[in-house]
Amino acid sequence: MPSMNPDGFEAVQKPDCFYNKGRHNSNYYDLNRNFPDAFEFNDVSRQPETVAVMKWLNTETFVLSANLHGGALVASYPFDNGVPATGTLYSRSLTPDDDVFQYLAHTYASRNPTMKERNPCKAKLESQSGIINGYFWYPLRGGMQDYNYIWAQCFEITLELSCCKYPRKEMLPSFWNNNKDSLIEYIKQVHIGVKGQVFDQNGTPLPNVIVEVQDRKHICPYRTNKFGEYYLLLLPGSYVVEVIVPGHDPHLTKVTIPSKSQNFSALKKDILLPFREQLDHIPESHLSCPMIPLYKDLQGHSAATKPSLFLFLVTLFHMLFK
Repeated sequence: MPSMNPDGFEAVQKPDCFYNKGRHNSNYYDLNRNFPDAFEFNDVSRQPETVAVMKWLNTETFVLSANLHGGALVASYPFDNGVPATGTLYSRSLTPDDDVFQYLAHTYASRNPTMKERNPCKAKLESQSGIINGYFWYPLRGGMQDYNYIWAQCFEITLELSCCKYPRKEMLPSFWNNNKDSLIEYIKQVHIGVKGQVFDQNGTPLPNVIVEVQDRKHICPYRTNKFGEYYLLLLPGSYVVEVIVPGHDPHLTKVTIPSKSQNFSALKKDILLPFREQLDHIPESHLSCPMIPLYKDLQGHSAATKPSLFLFLVTLFHMLFK
């Protein structure tokens, strides 16, 4: 997507390092504060650009993404908002996949000759080798990268690529030279982890069933798409993948992610369940949780228990309204 905010871009009459007018759309909304938020209610008018992106995420299977900004030089990773259960008492907010997100951010920043400097924009930004946790940088509500990770099953980081908010066009060649290796290497990371399909005992692909890794379950459980496919970004190591189908015991599968991907592909692991489960309705989307602050009422639970509790509630919800 070339630009999510073409009206804002057109509003910038001339290049300027600090000009802020182009930040908003034509209705004067900041689109990176316009998405549903998992930590607090974001009671704003959802803008057409935001709705279009949400619908797009709803109809395709996205696994990895990045949104490109200007005004700083850093790779920022989720969460942008948070509660004590995600670490805000320590001025940070971490996802269950924090190791993967730090790896993704470092993959990009370490290949950008200016981003990896300690303070390239001479600002009060305490990044480590060009990466920073979004909440630690500054908390925000309604951001796109948190939305993508929680509701769209898509790992996204925010890439700030220029100290100048709106640089001159003459600088484009240098931007390309500084970022091309980072962009290419980042795209390759869609091939880390494990992927496959979930079948019943008759070989029928099962859509909309929960596929999660034990010990890193998401507040909104990740599910198979309409083809029964699942994708889990993981670093090398051994994991237990848990498949949950309503009315059946969880099915556990052990996987070992090798240190190097083979032929630019994640580990392929199809999962055959020992029962017949012909689902009579194939959903158009794997967005399976209500767009409300999912973390809000779970602040008192530990980081280990809150996803399991919510997993039970979402599974029950799915069974009742399937």
